[in-house]
This record gives sequence, C-alpha cells and structure tokens, in this order.
Amino acid sequence: MKKKLLYSILGVAIVLGATGYYLVNNNKNEEIQLRFEKVTRGDIQVVVTATGTLSAVTTVQVGSQVSGTIAKINVDFNDKVKKGQIVAQIDPTFLEASVRDAEASMQRAVAQYNEAARNYERIKTLLEKGLASQADYDAALTQYETSKAARRQTEAQLERAKINLRYATIKSPIDGVVISRAVDVGQTVAASLSAPTLFTIANDLTKMQVQASVDEADIGKVEPGQSVTFTVDAYPEQVFRGTVRQVRLSPKVEQNVVNYTVIIDVPNEDLKLLPGMTATVTILVTKKESVLKVPTLALRFNPPEELIETKKDSARQIAGNDSARSERWRMMRERFGGSNGGNFDPQAFQQRMASRGFGRVWVMNSNKKLEPIMVRTGLTDGTYTEIVRGKLDEGQEIVIGTLTPRTAQVQTTSPFNQQRNPGGMPRRF
Repeated sequence: MKKKLLYSILGVAIVLGATGYYLVNNNKNEEIQLRFEKVTRGDIQVVVTATGTLSAVTTVQVGSQVSGTIAKINVDFNDKVKKGQIVAQIDPTFLEASVRDAEASMQRAVAQYNEAARNYERIKTLLEKGLASQADYDAALTQYETSKAARRQTEAQLERAKINLRYATIKSPIDGVVISRAVDVGQTVAASLSAPTLFTIANDLTKMQVQASVDEADIGKVEPGQSVTFTVDAYPEQVFRGTVRQVRLSPKVEQNVVNYTVIIDVPNEDLKLLPGMTATVTILVTKKESVLKVPTLALRFNPPEELIETKKDSARQIAGNDSARSERWRMMRERFGGSNGGNFDPQAFQQRMASRGFGRVWVMNSNKKLEPIMVRTGLTDGTYTEIVRGKLDEGQEIVIGTLTPRTAQVQTTSPFNQQRNPGGMPRRF
C-alpha cells in the first residue's frame, strides 16, 4: 500500500511539473504582434442617426358631428377625392324629424309673439287714453318681451336642426387620397363627446415627411436645411433623400430617455414611400473632402508594458536626440498637466490633449523601433480622424493595435465602432 501511495504521489508531481513547464514555456513563446494600417486620404463626414416614421405632410381625420347610422359610403381605401365630395351619408330620418319639430315650435312661438305684440299695442293705447292701469301695461310689455325672446330661441333651434341635418352628409374637406376607412354601412356612430373618425385623408402623397426621434445628446448638431438620407425595410437597397425642415422644441420622454422630434421633408414622386413606414435616418452634420486621415484606433493605441520595457533605451535615445520635441512636451505638461509635476497623470494628460485637438500615433522607424509622432487632429466620424498637422504622409503605416497568437484579438478598440475589423497584417515585434 505504501509503495502504491508513493508511486501515485510521484506520478502527480511529474504531471504537475510537466504542466507548469509547458505553461511557462508556452507564455515565453507568445510573441506580441503589431497591427498596422496605412494613412489614407479621403472624405470624413459627421452624421446623426435616428429612426422615424413616414407620414403625409397634411393628413385630415374626417369625422361625424352627429350621431346616427351609416346609410351609405361612397369611397373606399386608396380612392382619390376632391374637396367637397360626398364620402358618406348618415341616415337622416331622425334629423329630419328634428327639423320638423323645430319648425312647429317656431310657428307656435311666432303666433304667441304676434298675439303678445297686438295685446301690448292695445294696452299701450288704452294707457294713453287713461283707460288702462300701469300694472296692465307692465304685464303686457313683459308678455311681449318674453314671447319675442321665445321666438328667437325657436329660430335658433330650427337653425341648429337644419345644420345637424346637413352634417348627416359627410364631405371631404381637402383634395387627397383616402388612406383609412373606419366604418361600414349599417354601423352606428355616436358623437356625444367627440367626433368619431370615419376616414383619414392624406392631402398629397407625392410629398411626404419623416418624423424622426433624435437623442438629446445629438439634437444640438441638427439644424434646418441639413441633408438627410434614409432607408426603409420595403426597399433595403434604395437610399432616399430629404431635407431637415424643423426641429421641434417639445421633448418626448420615454423610460427616462429624452428625444426630440425632427421633421424631414421627402419627395415621393414615384409613390414608393407609404404612410407608416419606418425609416432609418442619417442626418449629415458636416463633411470634409479629400483630407488626410488615420484610423481612430491609432490615436487610442498605447504600447503594452512589455513592449515599452524592451525599448526603454531607444525611447531615451529618441528623447535625447530631439531636444525640441522634449521642450514641446515640457511646455504642454506645464499648460495642461498642472504646475505640480509630481501629480502629473499621463493618461489624464492624454485625454486632455485629445479634447484640445492633439494626439499621438506610433510608427516603426528605420531601426525597426516604435516612435511616437505628435499630430493635430480635426474632424472625426468615430472610425477615422482627420490629421490637420503632423509628420505623416499618405500611405505611411501606423500602429493600430496589438495581438498575441493566443488571443488573436486586437487589444485596442474604438467605442464608436465595436464591429470594425481593423485592416493591415500583423507583424511580430
């Protein structure tokens, strides 16, 4: 038993030792590789993306101001209509009866008014001759004024009844196209509180608009007159164009997210775009053409510690041979890094420099050593950044990241384009 236990322990020790040796040597064999990409010349544009819904510029909901049963419908979906055209008819039976009732009430009121007027004139004459009392005159005058008011009231009731009868005939208020019909023949509509919608008519579908929701972080970049491109799911390969017409001031808050509505005018001569379609919108904020640009990854790249350690002497030699560059760095540290040199934070310093339009890229010099180049940056779209000033030439290779054989992943990533796969071949260093 003791021999078996001894052999087991010895076997485990051999396995662990072999595993440790493999891991140590495997880590040693891992060599850091650099990924390069060339400095290019091209266009850079800043855009704001959003989603929105297509609608007609003018859309009218046609409703009913009276209650009743739909007796007739003259139009259907997609029908073109003219202003004043009859689109539906409500059964007028009860409304016509209301008109006749109002007419009878008015006739009765007129008769009472005429009688009161004659009585008033008679009492007035008798009062002038001293044959009637003042009380009789006052009573006759009151009866006359009351009957006069009652006559006016019945006239108004008759007018209202006639108007309601006219409302039973529903007409289109505009020229356009019927895009929605909400009723059928025989259906009862009730207009007690609000007018029920019977039809939705779009004025002109050759001119559409997109109501896009833009995040509050981007709304400051959007202005009327900016160019817009967008796509819809119905035609994914076709790009449509429009122009920003209005930025509405009223915010829309949904789940603590604040958005603003941007109205975009869109031509639709071929009538491909339909109301209600969802549009994926790209608003062009600004654009520069044929500028020198580098991948934004290159400006965010920092050499790994092990790479810096192997190149300390070369870095010192570069710094010592270029006193002017060292002086510029010293002045920038004093200006942006604070007066206390002991509290200087290189990472925070680099962020402050980037916010002021300064940056740094790494290149491999003739001695196969990494060398930093200070640059002045301009416009950026998140993926590429314009180089305004710096010792960079078109076609020159710059470092954009590192990878190892095990990870095979770029260590430096851009928050603006997580899906981007940087180009360039890796090189061992």
